Amino acid sequence: MNETTTKEKVLKKVRNALISKIPSPFQSVDFDSAIYNNRDDDQSVIFVEEFTSTGGKFLYCENEDELMENLAAAISDLQLGTVFCTEEKLLYLLNKAEIPAISDDSNLGMIKATLTFCEYLVARIGSIMVSSKTNSGRRLHVIPEKHLVVAYASQLVPDLKDALRALKQRNLNGDLPSLITLISGPSRTADIEKTLVMGAHGPKEVYLFFVDDSI
Repeated sequence: MNETTTKEKVLKKVRNALISKIPSPFQSVDFDSAIYNNRDDDQSVIFVEEFTSTGGKFLYCENEDELMENLAAAISDLQLGTVFCTEEKLLYLLNKAEIPAISDDSNLGMIKATLTFCEYLVARIGSIMVSSKTNSGRRLHVIPEKHLVVAYASQLVPDLKDALRALKQRNLNGDLPSLITLISGPSRTADIEKTLVMGAHGPKEVYLFFVDDSI
């Protein structure tokens, strides 16, 4: 008499399940409806509230001239000396405003602060979206003690799905970048003995210079 092994019993059940398929009980699930309730507040107000609640520093700039003024003041107040930047437009504006900046990454490990652009600002969660597609690449968002980000009002979107959709549409082949990161204030962790440590995996301070290009 042949004995049926446990393995054979399991395989038999799998075969039977494949033969007699059961219809999914979730045929009418609505994946397009919003998960969260809409807020009546202005998107920029929502973003600022969420971003600053996690320790981010927000600076409003009426135009690019005021952006340079605020950057110069921040660099002086924070005693940064200079900032590291690889964005061509920002380097042009910095040079025009006679604000010192370097782009040679040979001593990147010694840099106190980096200045970058971003992809989008996600209002609902108060986060800055960056990706590997920008000139800043993957490193400049995590290496420095202080991360200075320049964003425009036109980059503000209501929710994460809106940012991902817009990012995908911008690429000619419709693909997303290989790396997408959300920055929600300074880096922090409380993994060890529940003691909060700032800057454990990235910058201790994040400054967002918000340029109002809607005027």
